[in-house]
Amino acid sequence: MRTANNWKDYKILDTSGGEKLETWGNVSLVRPDPQIIWNTERTDPLWKNADGHYHRSNQGGGKWEFRKRLPESWNISYGELTFNIRPTGFKHTGLFPEQAVNWDFMADKIRNAGREINVLNLFAYTGGATLACAAAGASVCHVDASKGMVQWARDNAAASGLTEKPIRWIVDDCEKFIAREIRRGRKYDAVVMDPPSYGRGPGGEVWKLENCVYDLVKLCSGVLSDDPLFFLINSYTTGLSPSVMGYILGTVLTDKFGGSVSFDEIGLPVKSTGMTLPCGSTAIWQQRDAAPLPR
Repeated sequence: MRTANNWKDYKILDTSGGEKLETWGNVSLVRPDPQIIWNTERTDPLWKNADGHYHRSNQGGGKWEFRKRLPESWNISYGELTFNIRPTGFKHTGLFPEQAVNWDFMADKIRNAGREINVLNLFAYTGGATLACAAAGASVCHVDASKGMVQWARDNAAASGLTEKPIRWIVDDCEKFIAREIRRGRKYDAVVMDPPSYGRGPGGEVWKLENCVYDLVKLCSGVLSDDPLFFLINSYTTGLSPSVMGYILGTVLTDKFGGSVSFDEIGLPVKSTGMTLPCGSTAIWQQRDAAPLPR
């Protein structure tokens, strides 16, 4: 497992009974997590005194309970990047901290490429990967279907001092955008995608990642340059293993471009146990002679 262990402003203090106790800067939150199937003793007093607690509903969804009035949003930093954090109605805060391990990988690849790199970030959410790539010197095309999320990403870019970086902000359906980019003949040296596990297309059709991911990767391969640097795909779908995603990248990309494929779970350290909480999976294709990924 690859662990995002370089955070200073974010910590998981403890995990138990389907929930995790976290600190986001000086704000403590308790949020549900389906991976946490153990019921260890809750000795940390913040379990009962956290600033915010998201309670799931038996009917689906849930709601926040706050012990004190929190600011509408607040900032946390990861290295040179700054993010606006705010609790949303769906338990999220606008950031997936485990992705920092991928931000570090991408930034290192871009800084050591020895050439200009053009990155396409699909399902780009609030822009963690966009900011990491732009700060490392890449041009980035940031695409998400949600206007609100693209604005949130722009706010994060401003907070990080990256407003003047070459970032294209696109509100669009990702698959339709890729098809248009292929027709335009536009090429990218790297592709990042963080597709949802489940959703509905623009016509209301059901979209399930495990049924669509192969065709999506194959479509995206059509925008890669002749000398691509990397292709990275994330998944939070429990039924889609890292090795399956790696196999898909291998079948689509290695025949055409060579290179190598790696895949693994990613996670976050838990202070109370010293162990790592699994938080998702990543598969990466990268160019020839690439160094192995850090663990």
